[in-house]
Amino acid sequence: MTGQHGCDRTATVTEHSSDPPVLCRDCFTWLAGMALHGDARCPKCGSPRMMSHPELRTLPIAHIDCDAFYATVEKRDNPELRSKPVIVGGGRRGVVSAACYVARTYGVRSAMPMFKALAACPGAVVIKPDMQKYSRVGKQIRELMLSVTPMVEPISIDEAFLDLSGTDRLHHAPPAETLCRLVARIEAETGVTASIGLSYNKFLAKVASDLDKPRGFAAIGEKEALSFLKNRPVTTIWGVGKALHEKLRSDGVETVGHLQGMEEAALIRRYGSIGTRLARFSHGRDDRKIEPRSPAKSVSCETTFADDISELGVLDPILWRLCEELSGRLKTKALSGRTIVLKLKTSDFKSITRQLHHHGSTQMADTLYRAGRHLLERETDGRRFRLMGIGVSDLAAPDGADLPDLADPGMEHRRKVEHAMDAVRAKLGTKAIEKGRGFRKAIEKQGVSARVSEENDSDH
Repeated sequence: MTGQHGCDRTATVTEHSSDPPVLCRDCFTWLAGMALHGDARCPKCGSPRMMSHPELRTLPIAHIDCDAFYATVEKRDNPELRSKPVIVGGGRRGVVSAACYVARTYGVRSAMPMFKALAACPGAVVIKPDMQKYSRVGKQIRELMLSVTPMVEPISIDEAFLDLSGTDRLHHAPPAETLCRLVARIEAETGVTASIGLSYNKFLAKVASDLDKPRGFAAIGEKEALSFLKNRPVTTIWGVGKALHEKLRSDGVETVGHLQGMEEAALIRRYGSIGTRLARFSHGRDDRKIEPRSPAKSVSCETTFADDISELGVLDPILWRLCEELSGRLKTKALSGRTIVLKLKTSDFKSITRQLHHHGSTQMADTLYRAGRHLLERETDGRRFRLMGIGVSDLAAPDGADLPDLADPGMEHRRKVEHAMDAVRAKLGTKAIEKGRGFRKAIEKQGVSARVSEENDSDH
């Protein structure tokens, strides 16, 4: 495995015909017969950013991950923030959505509670997320990825797998060079930097992209996979969360190398179906194909409150606004959902998920709200909540959604009213017309801001 500078971060170029190929990441020159030692720079452009790997010309599977995406976009738009620690997140009671690399030197990490992040880095500049702006930049980056290969599988707004098999003739260059040119375009056209992981399958490409951030490039080849993985922690394998990690550790399994010495059948007996993944990934095997335009598995909106809330009357208008946000998202994406999911998080960080299977699929805010309200009423028993979300799964096309229901004769009227409201908003803006149950005063009193999320089917 090698990072952006090959075997070392400092190197000199010496000539050996048997040495692995070297690629300059800035002028895209292949330096045939060169080995990296000392503090070398590209003989053509003078850049120290050279990449070397024995399989560099043949590895086809990539994972591209933008560097601290939200924070990088904010720094791009406000140059005064360039040298400052920046945290993008949801206020005092929220969590960190992204932290720039300056903030990370203080120990700030994504998903960290905001109060902990500010305790670690009190001088940080905190910026509320602007999801619409990030979405625009993410779509621009996605289009650039699609310009080099149609085999792009998005994982999130700022990262994706790419399969560049067979693109050598199209681009007159090996995948590694095409990827270097791609991230250079991303940086030049969007102001966002990205890191590359290159390998022969998705699992190892994802692992590689985390090895050399930011603006990094790392490769893991097939011949080195076993030895590279051997001493890595078992959490390197996707799917090994906190609970499974504890179970593995109690069994004396600390590294991937420990898994390599165990039979697949034994792992399945002990850990269930994930035992197959543990066995195969630990040996560098991953047969998953890159699936372009993987359909969304679920769509949801959630918000973290400025102060804990226990009263149904206070939660109710917030739920309605989340349902309107979710409904708009579904209509924009031409989706509907059959299962409605309510998510709550208590003041002591305990997560609660409740769901209701609708008789058909829906994308109506009113239907989402009625189901969510029914679920919420059962949970408002005096407990205080710090977060609430509403979402849908079992997604479907919208053409069969919200059909007339004999058991609910008023539904058709509510559907027509909602469509009329949508038409007014499309013409005059989202604030042009609102239902009384969602008046903003009740929501703004709590200082909440919704975050929209969309999960993907890809098993990454």
